[in-house]
Amino acid sequence: MSSKIVADDVSLLMVLMDTNPFFWNSMKSSFPFSKFLSHVLAFLNSILLLSQLNQVVVIATGHSYCEYIFDSSNSQSQNQRAEDILQKFEEFVDKDESLCTEEYVDGSGFSLLSGSLSMALCYIQRIVQSGPLHPQPRVLCLHGSPDGPGQYVAIMNSIFSAQRLMVPIDSCILGAQHSAFLQQASHITGGVYLKPQILDGLFQYLATVFATDLHSRGFLQLPRPAGVDFRASCFCHKNTIDMGYICSVCLSIFCKSQKKCSTCGSVFGQALGQDSSIRTCKNACRNPINHPLQAVFINSLKTK
Repeated sequence: MSSKIVADDVSLLMVLMDTNPFFWNSMKSSFPFSKFLSHVLAFLNSILLLSQLNQVVVIATGHSYCEYIFDSSNSQSQNQRAEDILQKFEEFVDKDESLCTEEYVDGSGFSLLSGSLSMALCYIQRIVQSGPLHPQPRVLCLHGSPDGPGQYVAIMNSIFSAQRLMVPIDSCILGAQHSAFLQQASHITGGVYLKPQILDGLFQYLATVFATDLHSRGFLQLPRPAGVDFRASCFCHKNTIDMGYICSVCLSIFCKSQKKCSTCGSVFGQALGQDSSIRTCKNACRNPINHPLQAVFINSLKTK
């Protein structure tokens, strides 16, 4: 970033809270949403108490849409009580439930993580361009819903945008399964990925790991993930795959061999040339490649 920061220990914390009603309904017996909110509100207060220059923005990540819930820089928000914030969350969840389709009622569904990430990055970009001085921005995802394969492209675009802006994405996973998307997000942007073992101690995890500013992290031994799941989602069925076929023109990923790329329209294996060239192209289209994410750019299919 060309602009300057206010100080090393001043932070702009964008908190993306998973409010998917179907996910929290499945967690009702073990870790209800009300207890989750009490931990998060205590954490947000501690961030604001660390420095009067710190700024906190809360974005609710619902099943159908996202919304700004709280902004500490807003003069009206500074006079809000915790009850007012809880009421906003309640209104948001009620509206989100009314917009949800019935097909996900029996499951936990997916949260609109791509939307909340885009909103957070747009807000950060606006703050950075608003003046010569700004706090150090970072994103914290409090996420529990399973990954939505249909959001893969949008989420990866947000991750690379955050990397370009030098904005770390921290991830705190509340669900039973790890999030491959957020593992990649934290790994690529230099953030912290953590899945708490005991959710009843969530505030302690948040205060000891995610309350630290970017400058202080250089002096601390923060948790590191054991591994990163680099698998991608295919564009045809939106499934997570280990092996796939890749269009060398637009880098679209497919789980099965295709005659034509559904994204850019490139035709596979039908070059106008010698027979040997056609056979080589067809063989390349039939041979899948091992797919961590990097292989997309290195071992692409041959198309004409």
